[in-house]
Amino acid sequence: MPDSPNSADIPDSLVRRTPWPQSASRAVGTPLQPSVVYASDTPDQLDAQYEGRVKGYTYAREGHPNAEVLAAKIDALEGATGGLIVGSGMAAVTAALMGLLGAGDHVIGGDQLYGRSLRLMMQDLQRFGIATSLADPTDAAAVAAAIRPETRMILIETVSNPTLRLADLEGIAAITRARGILLAVDATFTTPRALRVLDHGADIVIHSVTKLLAGHSDATLGYVAARDPAHRKAIYDFAVTTGLTPSPFDCWLAERGLHSFHLRYDRAEANAARLADHLAGLTGVRRVLYPLRPDHPDHNRAVGLLGARGGNMVSFELTGGRAAANALTRAMPDLAFAPTLGDIGTTLSHPASSSHRAVAPEARQQIGISEGFFRISVGCEDIDLLLAEFGRGVAAAASVAD
Repeated sequence: MPDSPNSADIPDSLVRRTPWPQSASRAVGTPLQPSVVYASDTPDQLDAQYEGRVKGYTYAREGHPNAEVLAAKIDALEGATGGLIVGSGMAAVTAALMGLLGAGDHVIGGDQLYGRSLRLMMQDLQRFGIATSLADPTDAAAVAAAIRPETRMILIETVSNPTLRLADLEGIAAITRARGILLAVDATFTTPRALRVLDHGADIVIHSVTKLLAGHSDATLGYVAARDPAHRKAIYDFAVTTGLTPSPFDCWLAERGLHSFHLRYDRAEANAARLADHLAGLTGVRRVLYPLRPDHPDHNRAVGLLGARGGNMVSFELTGGRAAANALTRAMPDLAFAPTLGDIGTTLSHPASSSHRAVAPEARQQIGISEGFFRISVGCEDIDLLLAEFGRGVAAAASVAD
């Protein structure tokens, strides 16, 4: 095909990458770097990068600047070193378990872990020869009774989802220290604003950054950090090999979200405490779960472990069943009914139809999840708006006979 009349105006070098402009000043906002690959000057330089003698990036699956910036900020919040950003909260759980466990090992999980964590524990790990069992994390003696000679790790959440029970973190940590077992803690609900779990005996801390840390329901990421450098390397190697790579754009969004994290957390927490007390006084509400309320089953532990930090999560149960639940959500059309948490705005979820829908009704009932049970991730709205919305919702639910 002949050249177009203007082809001479297009230099052949157009397909070559243009060096980034140099500047005596620097950007105030963190730059977004979406490049998947990074060029080195020589094979010797590439060797030096891989061997750690010089700093440099190679391929985004092995690390990239936006992930590193985000990890460093969460490390500072957690008092950790060398934390790793991965593609989701479940990727962080998977990297910790699969990076550190092998065939013949045994791991104990809290019996009210997040649904996908439970599936990973009870179905997927077993296919790889890793034995699993569950125990009540609110009872350190029950956890101790589940330990076997081959137990290598215990995985718990600081606060369970969605029943908001508090693990006996310090009691379990004392057991793991004495027996040389790793303690991995998913601290998504509490965040380092309420509790730095590495300071309380955890060996590994895990977050779904998607939730409160990022805070805007627009980035899917996870974070995992280990106290021991050898464990950090094993987790990193597994994550890189299996491609648990985080998106640079999501990392950039989450890092921006962290700028307001403390403000968001404090406002949402104050709203949650007010909303919990309001719900408890409404006709048609059977019970309310909030860690700092005196009627919470783990209230004393919550005060001892969290102090005044009750968090932004509230759960409650209507006196009615599914019909009442439907009436409640219909009466609050401006409030997001969605199976998520940690957004800057309040979201409402119904575990029986979302996170625990695969759990048999009898098993759900055993842990206190009925058709009238809801979990609220309280956001930063004006508290009077929230009180009015939930007042209308509960009144509508109470008017329905199941």
